[in-house]
Amino acid sequence: MDYDIVISGGGIAGLTAAAAFASAGFRILCVDPAPPVTQADAQGADLRTTAFLQPARDFLIEAGLWDRLAPHATPLEIMRIVDAGGETPEPRVIKNFESADISDEPFGWNLPNWLLRREMVARLAQLANVDFRPGTATKTLFTREAEARVGLSNGSRVSCRLVIAADGRQSPMRKAAGIEVKTTRFGQKALAFAVTHPIPHENVSTEIHRTGGPFTLVPLPDHQGRPCSAIVWMEEGPKADRLFALDEATFEAEMTTRSCHLFGPLTLASRRTLWPIIAQQAERLSAQRLALVAEAAHVVPPIGAQGLNMSLKDLAALRDLAQARPDTLGDAAMLEAYHRKRITDIRTRVAGITLLNKTSMLSNPLLRDARARALDGLYTLKPVRKTLMQLGLGAR
Repeated sequence: MDYDIVISGGGIAGLTAAAAFASAGFRILCVDPAPPVTQADAQGADLRTTAFLQPARDFLIEAGLWDRLAPHATPLEIMRIVDAGGETPEPRVIKNFESADISDEPFGWNLPNWLLRREMVARLAQLANVDFRPGTATKTLFTREAEARVGLSNGSRVSCRLVIAADGRQSPMRKAAGIEVKTTRFGQKALAFAVTHPIPHENVSTEIHRTGGPFTLVPLPDHQGRPCSAIVWMEEGPKADRLFALDEATFEAEMTTRSCHLFGPLTLASRRTLWPIIAQQAERLSAQRLALVAEAAHVVPPIGAQGLNMSLKDLAALRDLAQARPDTLGDAAMLEAYHRKRITDIRTRVAGITLLNKTSMLSNPLLRDARARALDGLYTLKPVRKTLMQLGLGAR
């Protein structure tokens, strides 16, 4: 057997998987068709950010990643929800969900995706039992009861006991195994970029709701001496395309208006990127010698920092099963246990986030008013507010 585990996909989930399973003692091959982009100003850099919620930190510590990430992480101490669904983009309801209500620690910590890749690749270089091959893709999958054989883009074939598909929403390994997916399209796209602003964010993540979807500002470290935030701006597809094409000055004026001027005039601090918004879930999380994780298993709109944190729960569940019985790595019983352990939580969260996104897109004035009243009512009931925050962190 060439390896214990082959990981298809070298994005954040795949790199985390490689670090976690290698730290647990398994022999790992991790491949990705594209080299990781590890500089913010490089072509193809992922300018989105990821918020690691509290439960994710322990997993990152065990993978040997947190010590590398912590110096760059911005704590998220308050989640601010703003309803600005009136006729003009002005706050109608503002509610702060404070981590101090449920914990002595922040809700989580925010980092740029390009920086995550840089630090994760550096961690893999420290691990003798990881073979990381950027620029190599998985092409074919052949499985039988005792092993899997994976064909690579360089013409070679490797054998292993388990294949982990962390290769995205179009996962070639999932397709090779014949696992179907259910996809919901919202007609939305998301603009992602970084800004500076004169009013400090004070480690508050702010989500502003109007027709078209939320406009979310997530705290980043200061940039060139000014407060800085990452923005994900969700809009209906045609409007997002129009915004993406605007000249810089006009775009800055539009985004400042959309932010309800809560942080003063916003200034672009990066280029803009554009992403389609969908919800998707696989019918099953496993097949013979194959486990689906992250976006190969589930895709959700970027609301509430759920996407990658769901992915880390996948990895933690799979790793725990592998560590408990290393001799059964990748067998049918282990993979069935993985499916059962994760599928209910995934289906519940995909459905919940899909509903939240559809609610955020409301354009009917009466429904927008109902949304504002619901936010006000939920916040006023302290036990409900605390429960919602705990659910957001991954409690069941």
